[in-house]
Amino acid sequence: MNPNATALVLIEFQNDFTTPGGVFHDAVKDVMHQSDMLANTATTVQQARKLGVRIIHLPIQFTDGYPELTTRGYGILKGVADGSAFRTGSWGAEITDAIPRETSDILVEGKRGLDGFATTGLDLVLRNNGIHNLVVAGFLTNCCVEGTVRSGYEKGYNVVTLTDCTATFTEEQQKAAENFTLPMFSQALRHTEFLDALSAK
Repeated sequence: MNPNATALVLIEFQNDFTTPGGVFHDAVKDVMHQSDMLANTATTVQQARKLGVRIIHLPIQFTDGYPELTTRGYGILKGVADGSAFRTGSWGAEITDAIPRETSDILVEGKRGLDGFATTGLDLVLRNNGIHNLVVAGFLTNCCVEGTVRSGYEKGYNVVTLTDCTATFTEEQQKAAENFTLPMFSQALRHTEFLDALSAK
């Protein structure tokens, strides 16, 4: 895997997920801790960056009142609005300090839904940087990670999901995604396997 043709896309490593006091932290903390996903991701970011991998941060944000969302009575985006999560300018929407950032990293804004490509310039950024290998980590494994992986697969990228750098609400959901859904659209690797593949080049 050529590092110069590879991007690591970090989906929603924001305080509302990652940090005590965040709106959804209590819901994801058990799965996060079981795999040590924050530490795994921080290690991966640091080592991949040194090898020449592009680091892309892909947060989700909404303005007060959530006018970007269609009013509906169900689903994860209703939960986001009901919990007042990921509000632009709020502490909860900030990218966590647990993930090291550098000025060379790319911030892709505009994410408003489950697919990281749908309302952002992610595809353009990847193509402008000569990226063929799309490596995905973040939240939620069976929601935004899966949605972005599906889209990347259909757009022709060589897609990798870092399973121990992702988390969702329950271990059952996590394992189902890792074992059944994600392998349909990506190579489901542990972060050490990914770093080994990079270092082999």
